Amino acid sequence: MRETILSVGIDIGTSTTQLIFSRLTIENLASSYTVPRISIVNKEVIYRSNIYFTPLRSATEIDAEAIKQIVRTEYEKADIHAEELKTGAVIITGETARKENANQVLASLSDLAGDFVVATAGPDLESVLSAKGAGADRMSEENRNIVANIDIGGGTSNIACYQKGKLKGVSCLDIGGRLIKIKDKTIIYIYPKIKELAKEHGIFLEVGEQADQKKLKEVCRLMADQLAMALHLKEKDEFHSKLYTNDGKAIPDSLAIDAVTFSGGVADYVYNKEVEDVFRYGDIGILLGQVVTEQKEFQEIPWYEAVETIRATVVGAGTHTTNVSGSTITYARDQLPIKNIPILRISKEEEQDLEQLTASIKEQIPIFEVDGRLEQVAISLSGDYHTSFADIQLLAAAIVKGADVIIKSSYPLVIVVENDIGKVLGNAIQVLLERRKDVICIDGIHSQGGDYIDIGEPVANGRVVPVVTKTLIFNS
Repeated sequence: MRETILSVGIDIGTSTTQLIFSRLTIENLASSYTVPRISIVNKEVIYRSNIYFTPLRSATEIDAEAIKQIVRTEYEKADIHAEELKTGAVIITGETARKENANQVLASLSDLAGDFVVATAGPDLESVLSAKGAGADRMSEENRNIVANIDIGGGTSNIACYQKGKLKGVSCLDIGGRLIKIKDKTIIYIYPKIKELAKEHGIFLEVGEQADQKKLKEVCRLMADQLAMALHLKEKDEFHSKLYTNDGKAIPDSLAIDAVTFSGGVADYVYNKEVEDVFRYGDIGILLGQVVTEQKEFQEIPWYEAVETIRATVVGAGTHTTNVSGSTITYARDQLPIKNIPILRISKEEEQDLEQLTASIKEQIPIFEVDGRLEQVAISLSGDYHTSFADIQLLAAAIVKGADVIIKSSYPLVIVVENDIGKVLGNAIQVLLERRKDVICIDGIHSQGGDYIDIGEPVANGRVVPVVTKTLIFNS
């Protein structure tokens, strides 16, 4: 089976909103005797929208009507009609994800064309999305090294580190191109942390003063230094810890970065320095990009050119694959259906060592938090290494230990397994939890980190559940 479909990606970020349309070719690569395995075999970007400043009604609210008008305008310019689109992703990121009406905006946009992946990405998940869009994960796998992607946007810089294709750490700092805004050659806004950072180094900035390029370039040098500190390329100063978004964490000290990629709007001016008017966008983004290029520690480390820069996140328009679960499953009927659950994937290496499995779940859970609150998540593993009854009991205990935060939340504990052990594993987990927690454990489903899944209501007299796996393009 081979089919060509159209897909849209919509990214509403702190500074910019943009769309991308793609043509995807999907094919069932499994044999006639196995479960269908649908994969993307070709992808072609057929239209890239203009890049718009994200419209706001106030400091706390997105202008939903203006967003929808942007989308309608770009659909018309691309000559694409909603009914032609079979799939897509609407991603809201950065400070915009924390606006009061963010969820309503997402819901209204997803209704434009079919059953979209809809995600409010916190800073950690945004780091993963942009790094995959930039190709840092694949580059680290191909080069067998540790690659860090820095996605420098308007309000934040999201960092994700991959070692041989595996995510090893994420972080986010309040460093971005629109943290100082300029109009008519006058400074009209200064983010408090950046004003404080400058003051620490004897540089005094005030709203209303003339935008002095030399002075602002020195402030950008301080910001670039902080990015180098975040990658352990430069010794951290006392101010550094204040710059982590929402008092977040640094990447692990054990990571020795071998190479970097850059994405986000500022990255265009990291890779391409020359520009006549550095304040053309009414901010310091161009200056910051130029200064990162000149920063000593970044010059001493190899750079890989990102597959995407400003569009690294929006490249995530996805495709859906529909399967049914295996018939040996455990589920809480009143919790179904559930939609758009992000996948927390346990690697096969981690799965073989139950202590590593527990640690991996604990380490990855914060990625799925938004403003410190856990979102619904599903834990995915192969199920190939603990198949006897006794071993499944040990596997269940390791999952329960790692998923403590999920178990204490209001969400059901969702496990997605490829091997045919869903019912036994689900029952073992329920026994350990004294049946005080809703558990959904389905098998016969392949999923990977970065996927989203829908689990439908039971069919076939309750023996199976339909499952839609939504694979973002940059994961394929």
